[in-house]
Amino acid sequence: MSNDKKIKVAIQGIPGANHEIAARAYFKNREVGIVSCYTFQDLFDAMQSDPDLLGIMAIENTLVGSLLPNYTLLRESGFTIQGEYKLRIKHHLMSLPGQSIKDLTEVHSHPMALAQCEEFFKQHPHIKLIESEDTALSAKIIAEQQQKGMGAIASSLAAKLYNLHVIEKGIETNKHNYTRFLILGRENNAEKAELLQQNRINKSSVVFSLPHEEGSLSKVLTILAFYNINLTKIQSLPVVGIEWEYLFYIDIMFNNYERYSQSLDAIRPLCKKLRILGEYEACTTTQTTNGASRESKEVHNALTSI
Repeated sequence: MSNDKKIKVAIQGIPGANHEIAARAYFKNREVGIVSCYTFQDLFDAMQSDPDLLGIMAIENTLVGSLLPNYTLLRESGFTIQGEYKLRIKHHLMSLPGQSIKDLTEVHSHPMALAQCEEFFKQHPHIKLIESEDTALSAKIIAEQQQKGMGAIASSLAAKLYNLHVIEKGIETNKHNYTRFLILGRENNAEKAELLQQNRINKSSVVFSLPHEEGSLSKVLTILAFYNINLTKIQSLPVVGIEWEYLFYIDIMFNNYERYSQSLDAIRPLCKKLRILGEYEACTTTQTTNGASRESKEVHNALTSI
């Protein structure tokens, strides 16, 4: 992405959601305007209405797996993947300033966040856990309604935006909790050519279906292996209305773009409806010497600039 102007990014959720954190961290050198969308479908609708709007969408999580409906939304939208970001998900307990954990009677958050913090709350049985539709929204409601005795599990950005006090940081049980986000937009051939010239494109997401024949998938995988293509993910979804036929979404990595292109040419005759969803630069979760990830530093730098 060029760095010459402000960009607008659509997210699912309200300000303070993890989607916003990932967007600001990915575009850490840009001025970012956030467009909040209630659902992922609303996100794609907003992008269709505004040609200058980019989007960011969660696609998988290390604890709960793939967000299957989002694969279909992406494929049907016609937008392309322009990048990816892997965010370490951290859950913080927050409340109105002046409150302690002993003052809380209820904690509200998304069911997934509550489930990921169960061990922490076993130590505080006086607190009732209440499911809500969104982590950041839980924090916002507490702030707007000045709800004493109520807590929320949300991000550090939500605490900052809604002026809440963080009672306890990092209360999630599993510290290896990452969500992979896709950066989406209209295909930009000039930008892609620049990335290719810099030899930065090393990952691709592809979708195809296969005839219901013995060994059809294994033939495709064998060809990819021959061309030294690294298959990093495969996700199958049924083709609606056609019995026993599946769409295969695959993520592949490569060191040689020409060999990668040759591999797709080689598997194309074996596939039905093969489509490249995006060619982009892979994001890695690199650990630094002090144990903090590179992404954590990028997130910190991006959020302190808000």
